[in-house]
Amino acid sequence: MQGFHNGVAARLLVDARWVKASASDGRDDCVELADLGENVAVRNSRDPEGPALIFTRSELAAFVDGSRKGEFDAMTV
Repeated sequence: MQGFHNGVAARLLVDARWVKASASDGRDDCVELADLGENVAVRNSRDPEGPALIFTRSELAAFVDGSRKGEFDAMTV
């Protein structure tokens, strides 16, 4: 699944297996991720056919690291 760009319609990622965090609430307030091989797709679970953002694994790792360190906590309140 290479060659997809940011903003691609998630419905076009036909082989994607989307994963939602177990911490997601009952209103679908969560993002979902899909393994695309060298890249990872992210979509809004409330708009599953809408746009998907495509990140390299290293970009996603940097985001996860920053999240673990609390660098984005102010954005969740």
